Amino acid sequence: MITALTNGRIFTGSEIIADRCVLIDDSRIVTITTTEQLPNDYEIYDLRNALLVPGFIDTQVNGGGGHLFNNAPTVQTIREIGLAHQAYGTTGFLPTLISDELKIIEQGIRAVDAAIDEGVPGVLGIHIEGPFLSTDRKGVHDPQKFQRLEKDHIALLTSLKRGKTLITLAPEQTTPELISLLTSKGIIVAAGHTNATYEMTSKAIDAGVTGFTHLFNAMSSITGREPGVVGAALEDQQSWCGIIVDGHHVAPTSLKIALRCKPAEKFMLVTDAMPTVGMTTKTFTLQGREISVQNGVCISENGTLAGSDLNMSQAIRNTVSILDVDQKSAINMATCNPAAFLGLDAEIGRIAPGYRANLVALDADFEVIESWVDGKVFNKESPSEYPAKHTSQLGMTRRTSS
Repeated sequence: MITALTNGRIFTGSEIIADRCVLIDDSRIVTITTTEQLPNDYEIYDLRNALLVPGFIDTQVNGGGGHLFNNAPTVQTIREIGLAHQAYGTTGFLPTLISDELKIIEQGIRAVDAAIDEGVPGVLGIHIEGPFLSTDRKGVHDPQKFQRLEKDHIALLTSLKRGKTLITLAPEQTTPELISLLTSKGIIVAAGHTNATYEMTSKAIDAGVTGFTHLFNAMSSITGREPGVVGAALEDQQSWCGIIVDGHHVAPTSLKIALRCKPAEKFMLVTDAMPTVGMTTKTFTLQGREISVQNGVCISENGTLAGSDLNMSQAIRNTVSILDVDQKSAINMATCNPAAFLGLDAEIGRIAPGYRANLVALDADFEVIESWVDGKVFNKESPSEYPAKHTSQLGMTRRTSS
């Protein structure tokens, strides 16, 4: 049965169009057409003037819905995290492991492989954030877990059979040769939690680094005589920069300056989300440390930032309201930009024929009304702790045309 999403405005990734319908057949978008050209047998999904946009893509998701990937690197954990974030429009994500023992990384890779094989909605691969990081820029990561990236680690880091592997590392914790080896095997490498110099970072870019994990946070910044990692990231016009737009991780002025340094399509929104996203309980345990949400920020007992309580729909709203970015560009930072970073821009990140039917319907305030992953509508019977507004298909009606 073909489903026709009707009576809405459609943001394709490049333009907003009205008086059109999006036809979905199984997991793919068939076409964008007029109501007069609809087939004889189809199901109508009335958008009621909502804005239909590509599904959001988050490359840094530590947890959600009360679950943390590090604590239980299993298929069920991935499933629950995905459901929590799909309520906020995230239809594609990388479950993210922060620095841990290598056995935890191995378990996480196996879990992601199995999740993709089982068709868990939204899983695009894995993000391994550490343990090849700098003690000088550790953030909330446990420095006892840190180690230098050596050739012996390559087999493990390249063992994912399905989906994408993103590795965040500190360039000073490895060599350009090993970065090149990882990228030659299809691994996406980002620099983060690093105190590298501008020169070291530039060599890492030449070796294959294509991303920067949460720009400004946990990396050497620009000074008068040493541009640092931030300077190298903003100078390079080809790499992508992940940004956490919650009003706390980075000063809005710093992000505004960054957006003037390189094309907007080279920035992507990330949440760096923790288990509190989608929950009314705002505390959790991270590797034995108590973390709580204070004024919207995840904070450890010693006051260190510990990921975020941010969801992707709020990140888009913040990007528009705090950074004065236009709506189309803000949406692209959560859709086609991360898709391009992951090398999946021929599959997801836009509304176009042949693309996967990963979609989000938004109201005028960018609140999520409904979301679809591979053509399947979000319909979780939400626990009481989930926000009530995400427990039903708001503003939607269905009927079958004959």
